[in-house]
Amino acid sequence: MAKNIYDVIIIGSGPAGMAAAIYAQRARLDFVVLEEQYISGGQIINTYDVDNYPGMPNISGMELANRMEEHAKGLGVQVTQGRVEEIADLGDCKKVRTSQEEYMTRTVVIATGARHAQLGVAGEQEFSGKGVSYCATCDGAFFKKRVVCVVGGGDVAAEDAIFLSRLCEKVYLIHRRDQLRAAAVLAERVDALPNVEILWNTVVERIEGGETVERAALYNKKEDRRSVLEVNGVFIAVGIRPNSEPFGGLVKTDQNGYICADETGRTDIPGVFAAGDVRTKQLRQILTAASDGANVVTSVQQYLLTSQTSVI
Repeated sequence: MAKNIYDVIIIGSGPAGMAAAIYAQRARLDFVVLEEQYISGGQIINTYDVDNYPGMPNISGMELANRMEEHAKGLGVQVTQGRVEEIADLGDCKKVRTSQEEYMTRTVVIATGARHAQLGVAGEQEFSGKGVSYCATCDGAFFKKRVVCVVGGGDVAAEDAIFLSRLCEKVYLIHRRDQLRAAAVLAERVDALPNVEILWNTVVERIEGGETVERAALYNKKEDRRSVLEVNGVFIAVGIRPNSEPFGGLVKTDQNGYICADETGRTDIPGVFAAGDVRTKQLRQILTAASDGANVVTSVQQYLLTSQTSVI
């Protein structure tokens, strides 16, 4: 018996994937959502406070993720757990292979998001989970009334410093430049915190300790000076990397690994689309990811209507 051929397979269930699923369900498409993790939400589940999603001020990332999932499931959307290992382009159809199953589909939406980047310094891997963390909201409670540092200068680093300032005795924000890249409102909040100190023009060269982190070896580029900072924890927030590795041999990516796709989500392979943080774009936010999810389903519908395999 021939396998069911879906209209679309959505890979990922973060804001982009969930929005795509909601729109696909409303369009009455035959689809499945595949999620590698055991929980939906993507990066936002690790965000303590979301204050820029319209209509939902001061909501936690976990709560926002739960609401998106509840909305989708309320419409009948089901999420299947599985890590996608390969997409094969068979022309009118695509074969999506996970570690457990193979699926046939007319179109694919890649909404796999991104992950935290690493510093790549000595001690980082050794002390991962032993004082080195990439998620302040996940691990901050372990450092209550202790001294920590946050490495980075963007929105996430500023948000982490703000969050940790509520728990920790002292927070150092280490940034390689002389001003933050974070949004002005976040930078202002960091500046106003009495227990947060910014170390400008500084990079971490090594992370050291015994059983857990005890210190970070620093280098001030402007002053050409090395120093040692006694800390109990190092929170790394130096950017993200797209989760595009399984698809790099299929679709075109830029030099940073982001899948080349515009606002319509179309890639260079007909029937394969990308949405959210995994694609090339100017602004990577929850709002723009959700917008991508809506746009990409419109593109999927147009493709199905004009292709020879249309079932709509």
